[in-house]
Amino acid sequence: MLHKFTFAITVSAISLLIAGCSNSKKAISSSELPSLKETFQKDFTIGAALNGLQIEEKEPNAAVLVPQQFNAITPENIMKAEIIHPEWGKYNFDLADKIVAYGQKHKMEINGHTLIWHSQLPAFVRRMKDADSVRRFFTDHINTIAGRYDGKITSWDVVNEALEEDGSLRKSIFLEKLGEDYIVEAFRLAQKAAPNTKLYYNDYNIEQPKKRAGAIAIIKKLQAAGVRIDGVGIQGHWRASNMPLKDIEESIVEFSKLGIEVMFTELDLGVLPNPWDSDAADVNMKAEYSAKMNPYPNGLPDSIQAKLTKAYEDLFSLFLKHKEKISRITFWGVNDGQSWLNGWPIRGRTNYPLLFDREFKPKPAFYRVIETKTKSTEKKAF
Repeated sequence: MLHKFTFAITVSAISLLIAGCSNSKKAISSSELPSLKETFQKDFTIGAALNGLQIEEKEPNAAVLVPQQFNAITPENIMKAEIIHPEWGKYNFDLADKIVAYGQKHKMEINGHTLIWHSQLPAFVRRMKDADSVRRFFTDHINTIAGRYDGKITSWDVVNEALEEDGSLRKSIFLEKLGEDYIVEAFRLAQKAAPNTKLYYNDYNIEQPKKRAGAIAIIKKLQAAGVRIDGVGIQGHWRASNMPLKDIEESIVEFSKLGIEVMFTELDLGVLPNPWDSDAADVNMKAEYSAKMNPYPNGLPDSIQAKLTKAYEDLFSLFLKHKEKISRITFWGVNDGQSWLNGWPIRGRTNYPLLFDREFKPKPAFYRVIETKTKSTEKKAF
């Protein structure tokens, strides 16, 4: 999902970063820190979404931590249409090529994100009025980008977030101008342009029964049309205090019955209050800042840290229970400071949704996630 936020970096902030790099880097490289990718190597791949600085290895701590911990990567923003295809006939492949090189260098799976999405479209597409223009963009965009990276990346999120919460098709420019078959057509084009790349449908809240039914309908329609779909990505933007574990488990089972891979593609567990008391993850939803909605600006209380830790423990225990059905778990970011949840749905908040803190240090949840595997292995040994 998301989601681009532009931050101004002051000279003093850069100085602090440089000053802290040597100590933090030393701590990461010299510690006996267990590795997520190695711990779960027989179960599923473990991924992270990378931003531009991390792709270019300009963030020293991430340059150490990412190859140590992860064996799959997804670009957080740089393959979205407004960046990679900013104007008619103009493509910007610089950072996309760099993430391919990064993945190849570190022998990682690379998931392309995303070909068709209603949000973060370039301005020239948002101004389109006629169906022919939208179709031309749609076709050229998929053919050019999917074709360029075929055989170089592992997979594509071909269509992203095409559903409303009730399971009906989202009222997007693609539905409006191209009709209900645009998803089938997107996968058909991707299948032809990228025959050596896996093709996925990706969305949030599709563990919820109504929206899950909509996703299942999309997958069955593709299969009935003879168009290839290899997997489904459940994004996993949840609240640590309200984990829908029953719905998640049912979704793993139901999607796997369709004969496709099941992945959790944008995992983060927020700890801040949600203005609408929901797990919605629509980037276009916004709310006003207030101190009440940003309760932990100076650090996470032990009680909330414990809830986050338990939520991750319960979730990974469930993942391991269904490890034969799950192929990948990707975290939406490397550390808390990078997370899009600091700026959505309210800008300027301090959230703590990932396994590594703002200094790239592992949190208690990191060790508890590791233990879901190591302790279960120890029990089997006896």
